[in-house]
Amino acid sequence: MLKKMVLPGVVESTKAASDVYTPVSGEVVDTNQAIVDDPSKINEDPEGSAWFFKLKMKDQSEMDSLMNKEEYDKFAKESAS
Repeated sequence: MLKKMVLPGVVESTKAASDVYTPVSGEVVDTNQAIVDDPSKINEDPEGSAWFFKLKMKDQSEMDSLMNKEEYDKFAKESAS
């Protein structure tokens, strides 16, 4: 069982390492071996086939505190400035 905002992994590149956090609590029900076999997939399709793991959520209400795609895109754009 992973708890919300736990660090289940790190993504490393030649220049940096980035932490991966779980946005919600839940049980890991699947992992993506394809990104282990070929990490470049993460850059090629980060919002599609390059998922890290799938969770069976423990508490659906944790979704209420997350940003939707438009909110996140705006946040990312403003953070990059």
